[in-house]
Amino acid sequence: MRQFKWRLALVLVVVLAAVVLIFPSLDYYSKDRATVGPASKENTAWPHKVFNLGLDLQGGMHLVLEVQAEKAVESLMERKLHDMRDELRNARIRHTDLGRERDVISITLLGNEAITNFEKMMDEQFPELSYLSRSPTGENETVALNLPEVEKSRVMENAVGQALETLRTRVDEFGVEEPQLVREGKRRILVQLPGIKDAEKAKQRLGETALLEFKLVDDNLRAEDYAFDSARLPVGRQILPMESKRQDTGRIIRENIVVMQQTLLTGDYISEARVRIDSDFGMPYVSLKFNRKGGQIFAQLTGDNVGRRLAIVLDGVVRSAPVIRDRISGGEAMIEGNFTDEEARDLVRVLQTALPAPVKILEERTVGPSLGADSIRMGRTAMIVGGLLVILFILVYYKGAGLIADIAVMLNMVMIFAGLALLSATLTLPGIAGLVLTIGMAVDANVLIFERIREELRSGKSPGAAVDSGYGKAVLTILDANITTLISALVLFQFGTGPVRGFAVTLSLGIVCSLFTAIVVTRVIFDYLVYYRRVRQLSI
Repeated sequence: MRQFKWRLALVLVVVLAAVVLIFPSLDYYSKDRATVGPASKENTAWPHKVFNLGLDLQGGMHLVLEVQAEKAVESLMERKLHDMRDELRNARIRHTDLGRERDVISITLLGNEAITNFEKMMDEQFPELSYLSRSPTGENETVALNLPEVEKSRVMENAVGQALETLRTRVDEFGVEEPQLVREGKRRILVQLPGIKDAEKAKQRLGETALLEFKLVDDNLRAEDYAFDSARLPVGRQILPMESKRQDTGRIIRENIVVMQQTLLTGDYISEARVRIDSDFGMPYVSLKFNRKGGQIFAQLTGDNVGRRLAIVLDGVVRSAPVIRDRISGGEAMIEGNFTDEEARDLVRVLQTALPAPVKILEERTVGPSLGADSIRMGRTAMIVGGLLVILFILVYYKGAGLIADIAVMLNMVMIFAGLALLSATLTLPGIAGLVLTIGMAVDANVLIFERIREELRSGKSPGAAVDSGYGKAVLTILDANITTLISALVLFQFGTGPVRGFAVTLSLGIVCSLFTAIVVTRVIFDYLVYYRRVRQLSI
């Protein structure tokens, strides 16, 4: 009898907790809500969402992105090039033709002394770089430098990891519940945004690289003169698009300008980006603050080029090209462009969460909410039809015991939904399939127990002894079968993605709940009938 009381208390606690989780209506009939009319839309809504719906049910966006990690290596080599230029100037090493082609830095050293001093500088300042080739020409030598393959792999691996974290930060801005960001393979990232409202803006935001570069403008050349033959451009120049906004009409004006190909400073040196308001005109602009090294480079850059225009290039587009009036030694710069407040804030967010390498959209799917509504309706129909057939069959075949099993099946479904709510799990279309499967699996354990009880009754045992023996002999078999299935479901959850994990969640919850209802709940009902009601014959 003591075991019966403990089992009964456990069942009541679990059922009460499940009801509270599924029907979170403690504040539903509060005084504030009572003032809303009974026909009000608010009065018919849930107080809060019980669990989340997956991408396939509520609609949203599915993207597969590829991180172009080799660009991270090129960016690193660009920074090395800047640092090397400074070190060469400080050490007074005679050289020419210092430049970069993708991930290779080349330089021609003038004289034996320059070669010796360069080797010493490389050992002390750039030990991570290796010699790709050395081509002596008389007393001079042309050297090509790059990163060792091990170091390249490390940089690219870090770029993918940083891209994943950066994308996660950007996704958090959308306020999407239960987004999925999963790394696939070496360079791919799967992004699922259920319920996203503005899919186009989200795609644009995720793909923004925020590669910020500072380049000098060549005002001696006009881009129009090379519009149809860019190959005639002098060496070291390139044509970039420039966007500006008219303050009076707000129209975007696009033109092309000629800039120096050499990048003098990059956004990697930025320590802070903020929106500020111009005190003269009241227009917002973006203020940039560099770290110590970046401040030194910017001060020298502005000091050496007073009177020239400096192009501020973001993702290959010139956002502004102000004239350098004087040397700027405070380590601060500004990006002006007749921004609105929202545009300035968006630009700051991009700069603060810059991707270490560009990302390319390999696959894109947008799921409409109407498809999700159809899936929910069909899944609900499948659950109802499947559940009714199982309940009817078990009731006809096992009679009174079948009614007990049917109660356990219905309680099992209540507990599964309560588990989804407790875990804040995401219900997907395969998850609904897992629910339908669970309905059939829920009665398996009862079938084993009922058949054991039938055998014991045929051997002449009393109802109480038959129930005890039936549960005792069937429990180990039930545990063995369900635990192996549970292990498979956990493996699916661990290594699966998206819909597969949704199926694994409902299947795992279904197994745990069916074990509880089959072994504990039905046993409580049988013990009540046998020991309290003292029935002399079981309907089974």
